[in-house]
Amino acid sequence: MSRIVLVFLAAILSDALSYGQVNVEPNTALLNEGDRTELLCRYGRAINYCRIEIPGEQKVLNLSPVWSKTPGFTYYGAGLNAGQCGVSIEHVKASNNGQVKCSLGVEGEELSGTIDLVVALRPKQPMIELITKPNRDGYFSENTEFHARCIVRDGRPPANISWYIDNMPANKNTNQLQILSTPTHDNVELSTSVQEIKWHLAPEDSNRKLVCRSHHQTDRESVPAQEAAYIIMVRYAPVSQPEASVYGLYLEHTAIVNITIRASPPPTIEWNVAGVVIPQGRTEGRYSAYDPQYLGNDLYNVTLAIGGLTLEDTTKVYQLRASNEIGIADYSVRISSSSKPPSSSLDVAAIVGIVVAIAVLLLIVLLVLFARATGRWCFGGKSLKTPTNETSDTESADIKATSTSTATATTTATTTGAGAAHDDDAEDEQQNGGNGGASAASDAERANGKKAKRLPAFAVAILKRFNERDANKHSSKDNNAETGINEQTQDNNTTTTTTAAATAAATTIDGNDNEPKQDKQLVYAELVLKPAQDKTSAASATTATTTTTAATTPPAAAATTNGAATTSPVDGAGKHATEYAEIVYVQKGEGKK
Repeated sequence: MSRIVLVFLAAILSDALSYGQVNVEPNTALLNEGDRTELLCRYGRAINYCRIEIPGEQKVLNLSPVWSKTPGFTYYGAGLNAGQCGVSIEHVKASNNGQVKCSLGVEGEELSGTIDLVVALRPKQPMIELITKPNRDGYFSENTEFHARCIVRDGRPPANISWYIDNMPANKNTNQLQILSTPTHDNVELSTSVQEIKWHLAPEDSNRKLVCRSHHQTDRESVPAQEAAYIIMVRYAPVSQPEASVYGLYLEHTAIVNITIRASPPPTIEWNVAGVVIPQGRTEGRYSAYDPQYLGNDLYNVTLAIGGLTLEDTTKVYQLRASNEIGIADYSVRISSSSKPPSSSLDVAAIVGIVVAIAVLLLIVLLVLFARATGRWCFGGKSLKTPTNETSDTESADIKATSTSTATATTTATTTGAGAAHDDDAEDEQQNGGNGGASAASDAERANGKKAKRLPAFAVAILKRFNERDANKHSSKDNNAETGINEQTQDNNTTTTTTAAATAAATTIDGNDNEPKQDKQLVYAELVLKPAQDKTSAASATTATTTTTAATTPPAAAATTNGAATTSPVDGAGKHATEYAEIVYVQKGEGKK
C-alpha cells in the first residue's frame, strides 16, 4: 500500500514540475558551419505562442505550424496544443554560435528555456616549438634530452593533439593536454591546445620525422587532419656491432667483403689484416680498401677487396676501425668459402614432418602393444588349450625332433596292464633319451600342486629350426630306429586288455584331419592330466600313462592327435582320470640337409 502511495506522489510531483518548467532537446548542439539542425522546447500543457531568439539573427522568430514568415527558419514540433515550440535551421552559420532562447506563452504568463548552439570553427595549422635547441648546424648530440611543444591555435571546440614518429605512434613521455582561451576582437571565444613531448635522443632517432597532428570536429574525409613535422638530426660516433661473417666466397677469385655501419657525421675507415693496415682508398698487395658509400639514414657500406682468395685468407680475422669527430668504433669480420649455414629456425614443412613422424611412431607403438596383448602377428604362436576347472593342470614336455608322437593312455587295475605300462615306459625311456626323467619330474610337480609353464612362441620356433637340421643329418639312422621301435610297439599293443585297446583307439583319433603322420615330424607336445577327486588312498594310487613313440611308418602308430581327451575307468567306485594331449607336427624335408 505504501508503495502505491509513493508512486502516486511521484507522478503528481513530476506533473507539477513539467507544468512549471520548459524542457529542451538537445541541451547542447555541436555543429559544423552549413549543417542542418532541429531545436525543440516543450511544456506539459498547451501553449498560446512560440517565440525563438537565435544569435546572429536580427529579429526574434515568432513561429507557428500554420505559417512560416522567415526563410531558412521553420516551426518544428507536434503543435502548440501539444506544448511544443521548436525551430528547424536549414543552414547553420558561424554567427549562430551561442545560446538559443525559446519563450512559450502559457495562460497569461511566459516561460523560457535555453539551448547551447556550438558552431565548430576549424583551428589553425599546428606548430612545433623546440624547447631544447639544436646547434648552429641543426644537430643534437647523442643522449641529449629532446623537448618540444605542439600548439594548435583558435579552435572551437578545442582540438586534440597526437604525436607520431615516422607515421608510428610516438611512445614517448608527453604531458597532459592544456586548453587556453583566446578571445578575438569580436568577443568570439576560441580555444588553443598545447602539449609537450620529451625523451633522450639515441642514434636511431637521427633523420626521423616527428609529427604533431591535430584532431577536430571539423575534420572530414575530404578535409584531413592538420599536422606539423620536424626532422630530428643527431650527431654520434660509429655504432658498434657484433662480429660479422661473410659466406659464399670463391677460392682463387677476387673476394668482396662488405660491412654496413651507422655513423653521423660520415666515418673515416681503415682495415687491419694480420698487422697490415690498409686506409680507405688505398691498396696494399692483394688487399684494396674502398671509400665508404652512403646508403641513406646515416648508413654506410664499407668494402674490402681480396685478390685471388686463398684458403689461408679464410682463417684470418679482418679488423675494421671507423672514426669520426664524435668517436671511434672497432669491428671484426670473418670470411668463409662455404655457403651460408641454414637458419636455425624451423619452417612449416619441417614442423609438419616432425608432427607426422611422431604420429606414425605413436601408431606403431599402439599396434605393437595391441599385437602383444592379443597375440597377433609376430607375437602369435601355436595357441594351447587352457585348462578349466573341469580339466586339469598343465604340463609341458620337450620331445626330440627325430621322433613322431603317439599318445596312448592306459589305465588298468590288473597286473598285466601294469606290466605293459612298465614295458612302455621303458621303451619310451630308451627312445627319447631320458624323457622318463622329465615325466617323473612333471609327476612330482603335479603332486605338489604346481603348474608346468608353457614354452614361449619364439622358443618353439627356435626348437623347430634346430630339430629340422638335426633330422636332416640323421634321417637314415632315424628311419631304421623308428622301424624297430614301431615293430616293438605293435607287439606291446597286442598284449593289452580289451578295455585299454578301446581307450587307446579313442585317444589316437586325429583332432585335425585323421591323416597318418608318417611324413611329419614332432616339434612340440603338451600333456594335461587331471585325476578325479580321490576319497581313498587306493584311488590316489591310480596312474595314467601316456607314451609318445616315434612311429613314422605304420599309420596306426602315427595317429596321435592334436587336442585329444579320453576318460578311462579307474576302479569299481567310478573314479576317472581326464587326459589331454596336444601335438604339433611339421612336414619333413625331402633330401634337404
